[in-house]
Amino acid sequence: MNGDDPNAHLFGDDFPEEGSEKADEAQEFVYGKNGNRVSAMNDLWFENLSKQVEAMELPDTKAKMQMVFKLTAQAVLDMFADSQPPESAPDTFSDFDIFMGVALTNMEYGVNLFAEQQKALQAVDPSKFKDDEEYTRALSDLEDAWWDIPQPLLGGRNPNDAIKETLAKYGLNR
Repeated sequence: MNGDDPNAHLFGDDFPEEGSEKADEAQEFVYGKNGNRVSAMNDLWFENLSKQVEAMELPDTKAKMQMVFKLTAQAVLDMFADSQPPESAPDTFSDFDIFMGVALTNMEYGVNLFAEQQKALQAVDPSKFKDDEEYTRALSDLEDAWWDIPQPLLGGRNPNDAIKETLAKYGLNR
C-alpha cells in the first residue's frame, strides 16, 4: 500500500508505488510515448484534415488553425470513445469531463484545485488522532468533503459548484 495515498487501500496493489521502478515504467509508457503517439496521429489524420480545412471558406489563418484543432480533437475523442467498452464509456467520459472542468475552473480562477486540496490535507495534524487508522479515515473524509467547502480562491464558492457551472457553459453537465 502506498503510504502517501490515504485511499490506496481501496484499490488494492494494482497501482505501482510512486518512485518505484514499475511506476516509472508506467509513467514513461503513458507520457513518454506521447510524442510517438502524436506522430502516429499526424500520419493518420493530418493530410485529410488539411484538405478538409483548405476546402472550407474560413476568414483567416487563425480560423483555419482553430478548425484543424477542433477536427483533430474530435477525431481523438472519437477514437478514445471507440476504445472503451460500451458499458464503461459513459463513466470514462464523465470522469474526463470532470477533469476538464477542473482544468477550466483552475484557468478561470487562476488556481490549482488539486494543489489546494493537498494543502488542506497536509494541514491535518496526525497527532490529533488516536491511531493511524483514525487519521487515514479523517484524511479520506476531508479529501471527499473538501470539494463542497467554500474556498476563498473561488470567491467563496465551493469547488464542486464552480466546476458544475463551468461544465454547464459547455453543455457537459450530466
